Amino acid sequence: MTGDTMGITERILYKTERNPALEPAAWRVTDPRQLSGEAAGTARLDPRRLGEAPALTEKQRAALAAGRLTAVNALHPRHEAALDFVTPRPGKKRVHLLAVGDVGSALLLALKLLGGDVISAVGICDLNENTVARWVTEMGQISWPWDYEALPEVEAVGPEGLFGCDVFLFAAAKAIPPVGSAVEDVRMAQLAANRPLAESFARQAREAGFRGLFIVLSDPVDPLCRAVWRASNTGPGGELDHLGLLPEQIQGFGLGVMNARAAYFARRDPRFASFLTQGRTFGPHGQGLVVANSVERYDDALSRELTQLTLEANLRVRDLGFKPYVAPAVSSGAMQLLLALRGEWHCSSVPLGGVWFGCRNRFTPYGLELETLELPDALFDRLRETERALHEIS
Repeated sequence: MTGDTMGITERILYKTERNPALEPAAWRVTDPRQLSGEAAGTARLDPRRLGEAPALTEKQRAALAAGRLTAVNALHPRHEAALDFVTPRPGKKRVHLLAVGDVGSALLLALKLLGGDVISAVGICDLNENTVARWVTEMGQISWPWDYEALPEVEAVGPEGLFGCDVFLFAAAKAIPPVGSAVEDVRMAQLAANRPLAESFARQAREAGFRGLFIVLSDPVDPLCRAVWRASNTGPGGELDHLGLLPEQIQGFGLGVMNARAAYFARRDPRFASFLTQGRTFGPHGQGLVVANSVERYDDALSRELTQLTLEANLRVRDLGFKPYVAPAVSSGAMQLLLALRGEWHCSSVPLGGVWFGCRNRFTPYGLELETLELPDALFDRLRETERALHEIS
């Protein structure tokens, strides 16, 4: 996805045989223990918790040391397509955005202003044709003075052309509880309404043979990612055939704003200041979120307090009488997408052990790479608890 083709011919493969429903079809290996046994869910974030590493050839050991070793799951029917997916393609990327409501319009503006280096154009689609015409016109009248080609074009795109792009952003929603609603977990209240809609576009992506990134922005992000994957990989007879979207083609963009909200509180309370240099966020956009004040000096009580503040930050905006959509659109949507397209570390939900789980990751010419850390036991226990909860929802 980065456009960087240097060294790609030097990629060395390690073939695995694993359940294709549990992890990416191809990924970058950074620790030999990642190649041990069956997919291990969140244990992949801390390789110390995995089994013993298998024997590697001299060539594979050298590739691992150089960061050029790619694991490919030979049991996945589309493992060759997985290797094609990670192969960088030069040039800027075309992005299509479904629905330009509150979130979509804020996201669109941020991509227009910030994405000129990696985005060629943004195609927008919405049920309301006037909404599309409005945003095409407004975005067309935004340009850098005297450098009129610097920013991405914004164009209308019809439903039939939604998957003629490099990145598809799903920001459509059928139900958002109104401000003042007594619903405590707004995201979970949206699952039943938004899942059929997401599944319909997942099937459309399969029919189109979509080869790009399918990004879920609608709530609840993490369960919807899994629903998209399952729907796109279900054959005409209802069987799971793994002929649709690869697991690594689907990412959920919800963790970015939780990371930004944690940083917001860390900048305002010196007790949480360590988060700004040593902290991490993991898990879903909503209940089950895990904020760590520091990985090196983890304080469980302090981290749980910061987690709760982060979880309730959107409620404080709703208490003021407004929908909290601007920060999610920019921090989870635009910023994370631009980092992803640049091949940099970003926060998003990725396939881990059969669920989509939020963590730092990046796209490389050698496959999707997860950030690995030495996680304290108390912190790792929280990740496991969240992983179990996501399985129950799925």
